[in-house]
Amino acid sequence: MQQTLKNSLQINGIGLHSGLPVQLAIHPAPADSGIVFCRTDLPEKPLIPARYDYVVDTRNCTCLGDKKGNVVSTIEHIMAALSVAGIDNAVIDVDGPEVPIMDGSGKIFYDALFAAEKEKQASPRKYVKVLKTVSFTDEKGNTAELSPAEEGLRVCFEIDFPSKIVGHQCFNDAITPQIFAEKIAPCRTFTEKSAVDYLQSLGLIKGGSLDNAVVLDGEQILNPGGFRVENECVNHKVLDAVGDMFSAGHQIIGQLHASRTGHFHNNQLLRKLFSDSSNYKII
Repeated sequence: MQQTLKNSLQINGIGLHSGLPVQLAIHPAPADSGIVFCRTDLPEKPLIPARYDYVVDTRNCTCLGDKKGNVVSTIEHIMAALSVAGIDNAVIDVDGPEVPIMDGSGKIFYDALFAAEKEKQASPRKYVKVLKTVSFTDEKGNTAELSPAEEGLRVCFEIDFPSKIVGHQCFNDAITPQIFAEKIAPCRTFTEKSAVDYLQSLGLIKGGSLDNAVVLDGEQILNPGGFRVENECVNHKVLDAVGDMFSAGHQIIGQLHASRTGHFHNNQLLRKLFSDSSNYKII
């Protein structure tokens, strides 16, 4: 059956780009309403569904937007946590244009949602079952592909970076609550110090720090303690992908194969999937 929260949940943090405090609250919502974000800081308090067809920007994060130009960005980590925690319906209030970055991972969101009391609803849970293999390849040859599976979501993801600290990493496993909690949720976003310096020179990522990202400087990790888990970099890409896949509107039954891809590819893949009704079935 579908689930929502029994009680509202408050999570506060800072915005990655603004560096300003952000208050976020997750509220119970009716069956079949899905995940919806509400910009409580705006006069009209616009509601923006967390769906692939409302994604307006995929540079550095997944950003939702409506026809009036209202946006909510960096939704991928909380979306992944909602998906694996089994929350089908929720209204997420956020008092700014971005979800708080927290520690750069999905752990704080997932731990809070996992511990929260859930409420079963009267309607059965719906899934998007992939019936045909669909893929999206960019001009550089990087490919994301969804193919049929018997149950659940399985992800095979590989990355290749020139840095020896990262290098070639691969993740291949079913996305279960245990795997997610141990191997995926704790994994932080990662970047090169040169990219941080450049973005900050443009007035972006004002809230970025070693508290919410793994920063690489050549062959050195600047964060005290280094990586949290083995293959943290590729596992963070899996975190992003799980969150982006939940913007299908329901959990996906299928296999995701991805090679050196990101938010743009994930969104284009879902658009390809839903462009032909013979590619999938809502069950």
